[in-house]
Amino acid sequence: MDKQEFDMLSAGEALGALSDDDRQAYRRALADHPEWAADTQEDAGTAAALADLVEEVVPPAHVLESVLARIDAPSAATDVKEPAHPDRSESAVVTKPSRPSPRRRWFALAASVVLVAGIGIGASIIVQQATRPAYVTALDRIESASDAQQATAEVAGGGSATLHWSASEGEAVLVADELPSLSDDQTYELWYVRGETPISAGVFDATGSTTTALLEPGMQPGDVVAVTVEPQGGAPDGKPTSEPIVVIPTA
Repeated sequence: MDKQEFDMLSAGEALGALSDDDRQAYRRALADHPEWAADTQEDAGTAAALADLVEEVVPPAHVLESVLARIDAPSAATDVKEPAHPDRSESAVVTKPSRPSPRRRWFALAASVVLVAGIGIGASIIVQQATRPAYVTALDRIESASDAQQATAEVAGGGSATLHWSASEGEAVLVADELPSLSDDQTYELWYVRGETPISAGVFDATGSTTTALLEPGMQPGDVVAVTVEPQGGAPDGKPTSEPIVVIPTA
């Protein structure tokens, strides 16, 4: 799989619109190319920002299904024309190419499909449902799985953390209470500990009284999930630099 194909799958994952086969392909690609993980976080953030724009209202089921079916249609992407002069944001942290990335075109496609559905005010409702944060979509899948499990452990220094996971889905979500905010040069890092080997599962920051973090794909039965405090951006050599503040076995 090349990077452009992965970008399309990453955007679909953030929007909660991948088929089971596409989701498996997404996970395999991310496992093969861990350097692409930063893009998945960007997509999840974009989806979360879109969801915050509208009030939470449940749309009619048949309308949501119709819109998502259009988004999933392979031919839909060919109907979207790229702008002649793409917008270039001077405030972006990372310099963007003049040609919109596949992820941005995918999000634009999702919004366009909603608008052409002709449902007026209900369009904003569908956008919210289709752009829920990735961790919410993952939690739904985990809780719907027949092998859904969860375990809670105390966090060093106070508070607790609950891990939700499903071996069949290969996904895990951590929900922690009262995690302290870190300095600007630090971040929390998640780990799959497999035997004696720690495998990074992504970084996250504390977000108020409750923090929810989606672990990167790749969890295997029997993994131990741990959280450490690391330098901003994650452990520089791929190994924890501090003792875990919480450890949760899954076996």
